[in-house]
Amino acid sequence: MPELPEVEVVRRTLAPHLEGETITRVEVRAARLREPLDAAAFARDAAGRRILGLRRRAKYLLIDLEGGTTLVIHLGMSGRLAVTDAAAAGSEATNAEPPLHEHLVVHLASGRRLAFRDPRRFGQAFTLPTATLDADRRFRHLGVEPLAAQGGLTGELLERAAAGRRGPVKPFLMDATVVVGVGNIYASEALFEAGIHPKRSVARIAAQRWQRLAAAVRDVLQRAIDQGGTTLNDFSDAEGNAGYFQVSLAVYGREGEPCRRCGEPVRRLTQAGRGTFYCPGCQT
Repeated sequence: MPELPEVEVVRRTLAPHLEGETITRVEVRAARLREPLDAAAFARDAAGRRILGLRRRAKYLLIDLEGGTTLVIHLGMSGRLAVTDAAAAGSEATNAEPPLHEHLVVHLASGRRLAFRDPRRFGQAFTLPTATLDADRRFRHLGVEPLAAQGGLTGELLERAAAGRRGPVKPFLMDATVVVGVGNIYASEALFEAGIHPKRSVARIAAQRWQRLAAAVRDVLQRAIDQGGTTLNDFSDAEGNAGYFQVSLAVYGREGEPCRRCGEPVRRLTQAGRGTFYCPGCQT
């Protein structure tokens, strides 16, 4: 599943192609996504509006339109967004069948098109008033943005959120009500960088280690963004480029391989139904 770095990479690669464009029409080919796509509302809210900018909140891509409307897209487990130029769009239009799993197409005044493909249909696409977006049920519970310039992730925030809890730190770190976008891959990597065992109780982490963990989360996420995200299966950015952070993974997916820091074999355990990777020599 695309995590925060992958969605941020998609945002950055889409922005130069979309900002300033005007949406001429919306084509909904399949409305059955994780939540049914309201084709009439989507077309009503988007058609004829200019794209002002692209943002990200947690794993949601936000496309702000003039008139106070925001298009919201969640990639789910297998979603992809791509902009096709006018020539390619004209070529595709002559085909008898539309591209497989292409559920939503946003047509632009330039002749280009923004296409959303999602083979597993766990993605989402909907519109919201920009001014009230934070109050929507999908957003109001979300925690801090780890890379925010103001009010981002700190050790103090993690320590306060952990007060009164006793569970293991890895699921805590993946709790989107505490901090958003730290999925399975990056939680394992950040805990390794901070030297904290994934099963350690949050009640047994001192202030200095919370500071170290917050810094590790920010560092791991930023490095992943800089390297285009992590492509383990089929992730690619909006221009079709695969990510390269997988070659830098210290523990995730490396069970039985020697730790690059101490040489101990990397181990795997299951937490909350997810695979967790760690080094028994480096993480305590």
